[in-house]
Amino acid sequence: MYLKLLTPPVSLKRRLIWSVVKQFHNPRGMGGHVVGWIMAHRSSNVQRSLWAVELMDVQPDDKVMELGCGPGLAVAALAERADRGLVVGVDHSDVMIRHARRRNATAVESGRVDLVCASVERLDVEGGPFDAVLSVNSVGFWPEPADRLAEIRRLMRPGGRIALVSQPRCPGADATTSAAARRELVSLLSAAGYEVIRCEQLNLDPPVVCVLAVSNLS
Repeated sequence: MYLKLLTPPVSLKRRLIWSVVKQFHNPRGMGGHVVGWIMAHRSSNVQRSLWAVELMDVQPDDKVMELGCGPGLAVAALAERADRGLVVGVDHSDVMIRHARRRNATAVESGRVDLVCASVERLDVEGGPFDAVLSVNSVGFWPEPADRLAEIRRLMRPGGRIALVSQPRCPGADATTSAAARRELVSLLSAAGYEVIRCEQLNLDPPVVCVLAVSNLS
């Protein structure tokens, strides 16, 4: 599965690397705060998040949800656009939610941003139905992602937009890996009842792919 960002450890060196990589999957404790800082300041992460938000064409009154919001980069950009709406950021890491809350403190205080610590398989959020949903480099960690996407569709308004973004981080990832990730995202969205409308690419190393679709739920 090309979306997977983690591989099993097979040696002491790999186990040490694994322990660091796991922090990017579910940041915890002091190490998690370091990872949060890296996520928020890595140039490719910033470019990727702002690019994805731009593609979503968010309107001022939209209700938007980001799954796997991390330190809140995209949440902040979404809140700037949905300035009369609501942005809900969801992450299963309490450390990331704290980072996102600090980054979006004013919008949280005004009620325009709500940040929820929850896993995608136990997604219990308020504020819907949502006009748009975003997930950046998160789907590869989800159990049974097609099932999760079908559940998310029920939280969206009919015709609501979804954007799934992937920049493969596995060793040796290149344009071929990104293309395979794009095909997998298209397949998952179609299986979950969405209509894929277009695919976009941001030419970083490796390339970032975004698959945009709409909910077919009537």
